[in-house]
Amino acid sequence: MLKIIDLRDISGDFEDSLPSIPDIDEGPVQVVQGILEDVRENGDDALRRYTEQFDKISMKSFRVSADQLYNALERIPKDLREALEQARESIVNFHQHSMCIPKRYDNNGITVEHLVRPMKRAGLYAPGGRAKYPSSVLMCALPARVAGVESLVLCVPPNQDGRISEITLAAAAIAGVDEVYAVGGAQAIAAMAYGTESIKKVDVIVGPGNRYVSVAKRLVTGQVGVPSAYAGPSEVVVIADGTVPPEWAAMDVIVQAEHGPDGLSWLVSWDMSVIETVNKAIEEMVETSPRKSEIISTLSTGGYAVLVNEPADAVKVANIVAPEHLELLCESADEMVPMVFNAGAVFCGGLSPASVGDYIAGPSHVLPTYRSAKFSSVLGVNDFIRTSHAISLTQEALDRVAPYVISIATAEGLEAHARSVVIRRSKYDLKDVKAAAKIKGFMNRGE
Repeated sequence: MLKIIDLRDISGDFEDSLPSIPDIDEGPVQVVQGILEDVRENGDDALRRYTEQFDKISMKSFRVSADQLYNALERIPKDLREALEQARESIVNFHQHSMCIPKRYDNNGITVEHLVRPMKRAGLYAPGGRAKYPSSVLMCALPARVAGVESLVLCVPPNQDGRISEITLAAAAIAGVDEVYAVGGAQAIAAMAYGTESIKKVDVIVGPGNRYVSVAKRLVTGQVGVPSAYAGPSEVVVIADGTVPPEWAAMDVIVQAEHGPDGLSWLVSWDMSVIETVNKAIEEMVETSPRKSEIISTLSTGGYAVLVNEPADAVKVANIVAPEHLELLCESADEMVPMVFNAGAVFCGGLSPASVGDYIAGPSHVLPTYRSAKFSSVLGVNDFIRTSHAISLTQEALDRVAPYVISIATAEGLEAHARSVVIRRSKYDLKDVKAAAKIKGFMNRGE
């Protein structure tokens, strides 16, 4: 089921011996660009055309009423509502703990106050259609709420009857989402980025999606804020040493594969017997899975079992793949964590499956994929805020630092920069005048 890659005879960097990822610009970019431009120019008319083309549904209105949200909340099973509310509590508590607290920095009369300001309007995307992801609604909306965002806007692809699943709407109600629209795909990203007659423009767009959604977010970056992480199809690297049952490792490979195509599900071990037994368990589990087709689709293109010499080599492979989820199903998990540099989230030990992180642990499950974990991070409150600073100086502090400002401004040829501090000094001295005089014409202005 998993394609085996043997790296035991490879020394040094493994990167050239591992499958490369497809070029992100291949395939959907041109199509997505056309969708974005069409929605930007034609608004709701374009949204209706694409919804009919891709979702096979004719929509008059995309807006879901507040009554529909709260009616859905009342109708979902009691145990599911309890689970979603418990997840909300865990997510909110974690992000409140991680919230950046404004600080004041004082340095001999120079005071810098760190200012934190939330964005006004955030756009959230949750996959939909045949799937239901209430967890993604919570994981996107609640960090934004903790950050202090004023308005939350959610777009979800409609199902075959033109509606959004009740459990997704219930999650939106629990998270306090303000506006919900039954529209998906690249066209939803365009609507939130540019605005249409129905959907007002947002300031930032977050949330996981397929390649078309992820490419669309990348293309509208600059028009709106978009976290640097590429939140695309699901990924996992499971490192296993045989100290946990092979069924556990097999299940964790399958967990991410069941999301569907274009994802990655890797197993890494330094024990060939582990690879063989886990691979066999995967084959048996896939046959009885209700999402068999999605799992096979993922594993056929992104399913690998990598054999290495030792634990350090296994982590080296993980750092190259930079997966969304990294599971250390090993006796030495705690010793391996310091070696991990590129991963969206790390799950340590046999009792810590990625599914806990997907739903209840607290951090968002919107994680970097497509090797973007090498330069970006998990979605959090910082993705919904802007930071700036307020600086103030005493006269004594200005007098003290003025010569340095003058010296650097003079070197850069910026006369006004130098003048702006000279004219504020409590008294001029000769070295100030001589330093500033290096800028042509400065002495002739009576300073």
